[in-house]
Amino acid sequence: MPVLVGYVPTPEGKAALDTAISEAGLRSARLVVVNVSRGDALVDPRYASPDQWDDVQARLAESGVEYEVHQGVEAKDPAEQLIELAAKVNAELIVIGLRRRSPVGKLILGSQAQRILLDADSPVLAVKASR
Repeated sequence: MPVLVGYVPTPEGKAALDTAISEAGLRSARLVVVNVSRGDALVDPRYASPDQWDDVQARLAESGVEYEVHQGVEAKDPAEQLIELAAKVNAELIVIGLRRRSPVGKLILGSQAQRILLDADSPVLAVKASR
C-alpha cells in the first residue's frame, strides 16, 4: 500500500514531500505525489509550474524510493481529488503540509486540510515547515 502526499509549491508542501519520502522509505512503500487544481491552474499558486514539477521529480529520483506522480486539473475541489485518489490506490498514509496560523486562524484549519483530515479513510499525517 502506498504513501500519498498532497504537494503544493510552498515551504509546507516541500516539508510534506520530504516527510512522505521518509515515510515511504521507512515503510518500503511506493510514494504517490499529487498536485492538482480545480481548473484555475494558470492562476492557482498551489499548482506547480513545469519547473517546480521538474524539481519535485528530480528530488524523487534522487530519493531512491519507488514513486509515481499525478498532476492534473479537474472541476473538483483539490481535497476531494486527493481523497478519491487515496481511496483508489488504497493509500496506507496521506501526508499534507499545514501553514502556520495566527492565534485567530488556529480556531479554523485551512479548508482543504480540514476536509482531508475529516473525510479521508486513511490515516493523515500533517506536517509544518520549519521556521
